[in-house]
Amino acid sequence: MNSSNDRRHRTARVVIIGGVSGCGKSTVGRALADYLGWPFIEGDTFHSAANIKKMRRGEALDDDDRRPWLESLRNEITHFLDNGVSAVLACSALKASYREILRGDEVNVSFVFLSCSRESLHRRLTTRQGHFLGAELLDSQLATFESSGDILLIDSEQAVETLVESITDWLAYSGSERDET
Repeated sequence: MNSSNDRRHRTARVVIIGGVSGCGKSTVGRALADYLGWPFIEGDTFHSAANIKKMRRGEALDDDDRRPWLESLRNEITHFLDNGVSAVLACSALKASYREILRGDEVNVSFVFLSCSRESLHRRLTTRQGHFLGAELLDSQLATFESSGDILLIDSEQAVETLVESITDWLAYSGSERDET
């Protein structure tokens, strides 16, 4: 990457709101994007028709299914950063290897993971309408999640406004840390 991209990317940032289905990624992501005045990217819209059909049948995606999806999201992240535009992306990004694909060599990609009890997740998944992923894949998603030291893990059973405030405080702190290096 050349130095002009380095300078532009210092001002732009992509925040990825991750977690299992039903944790509130899209709701919190949209609220955060609205609060910050940034575009919101719904990661689910990047899934192929084949992936959506598979999940509707209750079948978990494997790494081969996910790779083109993750690469499409990576291209979207690069597009925003290359244009100096900050954005919020909702995307499960459950494995550390998935987060590596999404981040690439960018320093201005941050991960916030929403967590809550299995019971709350199950309730949310069985009562929501119009989404292709149902409660039958919850346990496989919970088993897939890999924590790491480079994410903010936050309890999503709080009010959305509280979550947005906590995330923006963390972003301000982690942004000032990065500016000092």
